[in-house]
Amino acid sequence: MLTTEVRATGVRLTTLGCGAAPAGNLYRATTDEAARATFEAAWDAGIRYFDTAPHYGLGLSERRLGAYLRTRPRDEVVVSTKVGRLLVPSPETADRTDPEMFDVPATARRVWDFSRDGVLASVEASLERTGLDRFDVVYLHDPDAHWAQAAHEALPALVELRDQGMVGAIGAGMNQSAMLTRFVRETDVDVVMCAGRFTLLEQPALADLLPAAAERGVAVVAAAVYNSGLLAHDRPPSDATYDYAPVPAGPLDRARRIAAVCEEHGVTLPQAALAYVRTHPAVVSTVVGLGEPGHAVQAAQRAAVRVPDDLWQALADAGLLAPDAVPEAAPAAVPDTVPDAGS
Repeated sequence: MLTTEVRATGVRLTTLGCGAAPAGNLYRATTDEAARATFEAAWDAGIRYFDTAPHYGLGLSERRLGAYLRTRPRDEVVVSTKVGRLLVPSPETADRTDPEMFDVPATARRVWDFSRDGVLASVEASLERTGLDRFDVVYLHDPDAHWAQAAHEALPALVELRDQGMVGAIGAGMNQSAMLTRFVRETDVDVVMCAGRFTLLEQPALADLLPAAAERGVAVVAAAVYNSGLLAHDRPPSDATYDYAPVPAGPLDRARRIAAVCEEHGVTLPQAALAYVRTHPAVVSTVVGLGEPGHAVQAAQRAAVRVPDDLWQALADAGLLAPDAVPEAAPAAVPDTVPDAGS
């Protein structure tokens, strides 16, 4: 699988990355064995970039991912985690379920902290949970309401860790593009993760983040490219999710119309969704949440599909893609040896 270097950091991300939130029991419980099998399938599919965070299952995702990756050569894998939410023990709520989408006991609570000490403590705790010796990428996680502290305390702390070799590249990961653009233009970030704001369904990042990143040489990792599930189906069902909630009628209708045009051009909606985000030169990797081994195989197969050059213009002609969102040319497929879906 192709890799791209993040600036001059030496960190190389595979075109396709494994999002490990499902290993933290996102929406539903899974087992250690099932999570390991999913990571194994991702590895076999050529994926070498794995993304996690303390937020995912109150550390469960980090523990499970670390347990698997410690069986692999460290220099062959790229691991990213995030800072900004410290996990504080909460024995008084241990008999309850975590209220934030993860099916785990609420044995800890999340505390927002973008201070220097908070960042250092978070990285140290993540190293302990994963059992790894370093992280290749560390992102500020959703600092929407914390710009000043994130920019002036958290990022300088990450710069220190980068200079010490504890971290390879630094950046921010968010569900919006406006503040990510500020990080790109006003701070010393190497990479940003943009979730759900540059997809086949909607492209607000085209107006601010992506031009800024291209201008300043900052890498962009596209996440939530299926808009948290809506674009993951060949024909989106009525009970699909959009931005982690039940899909409203408007986005559902739009996604179905996009799917119909894709079918007319011989590709599926998920195949086109993965291909579209690779059309922008600032995008170096696409992270897809993988909840079971079949998802890893499926993602790699979808990424290997060549999308017809005329699909994007056809979507524009149908009023489903803005004229300025039409790529100049279709992206190259991701070359790889992908296992059969039934394997």
